[in-house]
Amino acid sequence: MTDKKTALVVRGGWDGHQPFEATELFIPFLKDNGYDVRVEESPKVYADSAYMSGVDLIVQCVTMSTIEKDEFEGLRTAVENGTGLAGWHGGIADSYRNNSDYLHLIGGQFACHPGKHPDERIGEQSDNYVPYTVNMLPGAASHPITQGIGDFELVTEQYWVLSDDYIDVLATTTQKVREWDQWNREVTSPAIWTRQWAEGRIFVCTPGHRVEILQDSNVRMIIERGMLWASR
Repeated sequence: MTDKKTALVVRGGWDGHQPFEATELFIPFLKDNGYDVRVEESPKVYADSAYMSGVDLIVQCVTMSTIEKDEFEGLRTAVENGTGLAGWHGGIADSYRNNSDYLHLIGGQFACHPGKHPDERIGEQSDNYVPYTVNMLPGAASHPITQGIGDFELVTEQYWVLSDDYIDVLATTTQKVREWDQWNREVTSPAIWTRQWAEGRIFVCTPGHRVEILQDSNVRMIIERGMLWASR
């Protein structure tokens, strides 16, 4: 008998989100917290029902890309049976655009990240780096993921998220209206949320564009706590 838990790290997709470096940042934390960690470079493993039935936590970092029907069904079944699912930024909130059932499972989908003034853009990722605030909601003060963490500032991509009412939002962020924008009132999106799906827990943190954002003390603590919270 062993008291170790099993964590599956699935990474890949768009390289701009540094899926290798980003997940390597958190693997030592998982090991220190008693997890045997398996790493896969595609969602194919989700279709292995015998293996998936024993996974306690999935950490997914796959931006865009695609997922096959049997792979998605394996992922959803695992979550329904109690496997936790956790991730950040596009690795979970902008994955598998070809599968609407995946979007339904997660509860929030990246729509855009409005950037700098057009005159300031240089054709790099930094065109979309803007200063913004992650605003904690009242319930965050007593939640194990966010307890003790107040509002904080970042300069990075600010996700505008399309979401439903079946997410439990811990923090939000508000898109301001700038003179060059097409919208005429502020838009508030969930920035950190959880979701209960049958027996499984889902955790999403939208900050996390690159390693330097994941190393922010607030972001890193929220993700580390979020993984443990989501786990079976």
